[in-house]
Amino acid sequence: QVQLVESGGGLVQPGGSLRLSCAASGIFFINYNMAWYRQAPGKQRELVASITRGGTTNYADSVKGRFTISRDNAKNTVYLQMSSLKAEDTAVYYCNADHFVTRNNYWGQGTQVTVSS
Repeated sequence: QVQLVESGGGLVQPGGSLRLSCAASGIFFINYNMAWYRQAPGKQRELVASITRGGTTNYADSVKGRFTISRDNAKNTVYLQMSSLKAEDTAVYYCNADHFVTRNNYWGQGTQVTVSS
C-alpha cells in the first residue's frame, strides 16, 4: 500500500518559515520524481517545486529564491523548506510521487499552510 504522509504545516506570520516533510512508504522511492503542489481556496492546484531522481530541481516563479525542495533517499522523504512566507502562500500543500518509467502517480492527503498575522 502506497502512502505519502505530509507533515509540518501550520500557522505562520508573514516573513516566517516552515519546513514541510513528506514520508513515502510502499514505493521504491529512488525510482520516483517527487514534487510539491498547492491549492488555495477557489484556485486550481499548482506545481510549487519538483525534484528528480537525480536531484535536479524546478520551482514555480512565485517561490523561486524563497523555497527549497530536497530529498533524502535513505529516509524515503522529500522536504520543502519555505522562507519569507507571504499571505499568498496560504494553501493546502500536497506531496506527489511520479515513477520515472511507468508514470504511476501518487498523492498525499495534504497539509494546510496558513500565512497570517
